[in-house]
Amino acid sequence: MLGIFFPPGRSRAAPAAAAAIAGNGAFAPSAFLRIDGQGVIAFIVPKVEMGQGTYTSIPMLLAEELEVDLASVRIEHSPPNDALFRDPLLGEQVTGGSLAIRAFWEPMRRAGATARTMLVTAAATRWEVPASSCRAEKGRVVHPETGRTLAYGELAAEAASLPVPEQVALKDPKDFKLIGTPAKRTDSLDKIRGRTVFGIDVRLPQLRYAAVAASPVYGGRLQSVDEAAALAVDGVSEILRTQDSVAVVATDTWTAKKGLKALSPTWDDGPHASFSSESLDAAMAAARPNPALTAQKIGAPEELLARSRKTISASYRLPFLCHTAMEPLNCTVQIDASGCDIWTGSQVPARARDGAARLLGLPPENVRLHNQYLGGGFGRRLEIDYVTQAVALAQRAKGPIKFTWSREEDVQHDLLRPYFHNYLAAVLDDNGMPAAWSHRLIGSSVMARWFPGYFKDGVDLDAVHGATNLPYTIPNFVMEYLPFEPPMPTGNWRGVGPSHNIYVVESFIDELAAAAGKDPLAYRLALLDKEPRVKAVLELAAENAGWSRPMQPRRSGVRTGRGLSVMREFGAYLAQVVEVSVADDGEVTIDRVVCAVDCGQIVNPDTVIAQIQGGAVYGASAVLWGEITFKAGRVQQSNFHDARVMRINECPRIDVHLVKSGEAPGGIGEPGTAGLFPAVTNAIFAATGVRIRDLPIRPQLLQRA
Repeated sequence: MLGIFFPPGRSRAAPAAAAAIAGNGAFAPSAFLRIDGQGVIAFIVPKVEMGQGTYTSIPMLLAEELEVDLASVRIEHSPPNDALFRDPLLGEQVTGGSLAIRAFWEPMRRAGATARTMLVTAAATRWEVPASSCRAEKGRVVHPETGRTLAYGELAAEAASLPVPEQVALKDPKDFKLIGTPAKRTDSLDKIRGRTVFGIDVRLPQLRYAAVAASPVYGGRLQSVDEAAALAVDGVSEILRTQDSVAVVATDTWTAKKGLKALSPTWDDGPHASFSSESLDAAMAAARPNPALTAQKIGAPEELLARSRKTISASYRLPFLCHTAMEPLNCTVQIDASGCDIWTGSQVPARARDGAARLLGLPPENVRLHNQYLGGGFGRRLEIDYVTQAVALAQRAKGPIKFTWSREEDVQHDLLRPYFHNYLAAVLDDNGMPAAWSHRLIGSSVMARWFPGYFKDGVDLDAVHGATNLPYTIPNFVMEYLPFEPPMPTGNWRGVGPSHNIYVVESFIDELAAAAGKDPLAYRLALLDKEPRVKAVLELAAENAGWSRPMQPRRSGVRTGRGLSVMREFGAYLAQVVEVSVADDGEVTIDRVVCAVDCGQIVNPDTVIAQIQGGAVYGASAVLWGEITFKAGRVQQSNFHDARVMRINECPRIDVHLVKSGEAPGGIGEPGTAGLFPAVTNAIFAATGVRIRDLPIRPQLLQRA
């Protein structure tokens, strides 16, 4: 047995854990791979599948080196285990940050190559021939000279007894057969046939169902309930309470919802009853002069800004955003004498298990978390609040209970993307190019709570991600960060830093180009001489969008415009050109998105294209309508009618152009979302002359006079 060790933090428990996962008699040369005597190849995927294609692209890495067809690999969820399934770039078992391929590009290939080498050695030993005279192909070891072949299953027992090689040869990319080719999603067929089990699909014997409500104000407490009215609803069996939440248990979810309505809970709103979006906005604006942390400084920008008479300045505000993953939050819990079993979908299964164990006062090994497919994550399921809330309520009941949060409950208790204020200023040189740049960011630190190690000199590196180390050549530059925390904790949202900073940076660059009287594309290209990969995707997107050709109005009286953005984040290089139409009433339609992507070595191009398309739709929803507001401590939005998402008839045409590259793989889950915000608002400026600095877009600002 071989435990694959990832820096940082080698684990002595890994080999034993790998052996336990492998099962008796199976050939398990790594924590991720198991081959039994019948030749069944099981791959334990170290990341979760939430629609992003992980259960296809990561197995492709292993199958490539193992020399098997992708269809012959059976996929299994990884159990909670930081020692075995940690992300080597984060140090724990996490799916997020566009890291799956970046983190496992080499470990997965090495796992497949290790198994292949041992199987070939086992066959050569049986045949008494040099291992170099044998080769692996299509799940078999072949000896070409004699025509003998052995299936992997026939060699599993012998291979398992061999010493694990310390070094194995990985394929030269020119010899790849799977990597870089379009592959059908391994999970699609089961989803089409309704066989895939998401967390909300879990069924257990004697299962009961619960609807949940928590204090509508963060920090509030449950005050009273009408138990008699709830228990009078036919099918309701129990009321479960904690200090700040209550659940009604019934024979089915719909009955539980009716019981919860009859329960009519009232709340003590606590210390944040007067919190509002207006009060937060005013407090953040008042904090602007306060001392801030310097995230990056080049040259002497303050001196140039202080003595210049032609400073260009702008301020940008970005709202709270909710996640609204399509699968409602859910968690099934059973607590008995043996411990606790949990069925859910989590982006952090080990963290969820450990949180439940702490709550129950149990050792982690007595909490068994059964992770399922996730119906969307976007960062929401990086949190474990819904798991610990379910466990806290389940302590007061007997038997398994499935807890389901309504869409309203999810929206109004989400861990939102932070609210941000940004203040920028620049000085242009005689050629109209930026000689000095200043950016002050005010907002919440997600990482202070979620991943405290992600700091440098007190700066949340994620909060400033995308605002520092710009691809543009600017000789005098300063970026400052001023932490400002609202009453409630905030969370990750499909790339927290870049999801707001790319919007701010690319909007301000557009403003500088306009001030200099220059074309936005030409202006950017002139600043990108030191970034050939960024420059290349920008030119590719512009060419395919027909940037140099004038736009033709699609409807009489409708204003049209093109805008663009470029980014270099998550190890990927991406440019987007967006075409919009603006009606007389100010309503904006996104007509077309053209995207050029250089994400290094591509594993599955179909997945990359799908991620960019999905990211663009997600970003379009946010830039057009996304906003969560507070009044009297409460979230004012509740469901898709006011936490709006793009409908299929509103979806633009999205063209994706991939750059062939031999560079190391980059991440692709978040860039498509982050880059869309400024491309849309820059297109609106091209169409109307109105600059959008506060999101979401307000149609009343764009109405034709």
